[in-house]
Amino acid sequence: MDLVAPVVVEPLRRRRCSECHRGPLERMIVEYGRPVCLDCADLGHLVFLRRGDTALTRRAREQSALWAVVVRHNRRRTRYERQGLLVEEAALARAEAACLADTEARARRRARDAERRAVRDAGVTEALRAEILRLFPAMPSERATEIAVHASAKGSGRVGRTAAGRALDRGAVTAAVRASVRHVDTPYDALLMRGVPRHQARTRVSPTIETVLRAWRAGPFGSDRGTPPDTGTRPA
Repeated sequence: MDLVAPVVVEPLRRRRCSECHRGPLERMIVEYGRPVCLDCADLGHLVFLRRGDTALTRRAREQSALWAVVVRHNRRRTRYERQGLLVEEAALARAEAACLADTEARARRRARDAERRAVRDAGVTEALRAEILRLFPAMPSERATEIAVHASAKGSGRVGRTAAGRALDRGAVTAAVRASVRHVDTPYDALLMRGVPRHQARTRVSPTIETVLRAWRAGPFGSDRGTPPDTGTRPA
């Protein structure tokens, strides 16, 4: 049978208990639309465990016969967000002891997981770099590396972290290269700083971007491999 934990609210404005009339309340439950303090709700013996330590939270919840979820309303996001748990004090003590006992083992496990993620992320970056150079063979290799690293940065939400980017979709890879050229090889950023609307700025620099991309697609530029032609548009 699924457990249904009580929900405790941290009120944003001053509230008093509808039964004992104590207040203002730091935390309360809501019964039939009325605020009730934790003592009257038979939750006053529980202690607060703030969210953040996943292992401690899980163990304290498992050890506690009675526990409650603590939430607070976020007005900006218009939703309730979890702040932590209320658990039995003895359960929290047992959970803390268990976490302390295997601190080293959990640290080693986190290190192994981080290493595996780093290897996986490096593979994503290298695959993206290779595809960039395949599509743009005249691009300098260091520039391809720079674009691949930027586009595949973890947590960035950029092209390299999308499904299309990981699948090395031609359009996604080209979009990453195009974005790099826009910011590095054209006065696009300077135009934005002068107050030019984004769409107008993109239109202005579009010919320069296409010139650079065509050059990188075509092959070596004489003796200096990968150097784009001088368009005269890059800011000093």
